[in-house]
Amino acid sequence: MEVILKEDVNNLGHRGEVVKVAEGYGRNFLLPKRLAIEATQANKAVIEQMQQSAVRRSVREKSDAESLVGQLDQVALTFERRVGENDHLFGSVTSGEIAQQLEKQGFSIDRRKIQLDEPLRQLGEFHVPVKLHREVTAHVKVTVKAEEVGA
Repeated sequence: MEVILKEDVNNLGHRGEVVKVAEGYGRNFLLPKRLAIEATQANKAVIEQMQQSAVRRSVREKSDAESLVGQLDQVALTFERRVGENDHLFGSVTSGEIAQQLEKQGFSIDRRKIQLDEPLRQLGEFHVPVKLHREVTAHVKVTVKAEEVGA
């Protein structure tokens, strides 16, 4: 039996692909869980239109992301944190805080797009990657420095 996958299925295929599966696997697992639909001519036409619109949307998002890269590469953020002995940092700088600072500068970027493996826990200058699109990544300069102690 031929089915069109509505979701990615491990060891079978990706969303939108037409695959051949055993009759029982299709009827008893894929169709009831809404992971696939039967591959009729009407369904194939609908899936084709969905793929074309997804391609157009992806191209538009990529061009928007590429225009934003030039602006983000110029951005420099500075965070001041309290430090103890031997420049030991109290606290850290997280992707959420970086997203808030970018928001204040007029960039609306989701914190999940900021590719920070772990929060910044050291003083210094860092280049943090921001994944704007699957194929487009910008880098933001983040500086963490010691907080000025007021008298």
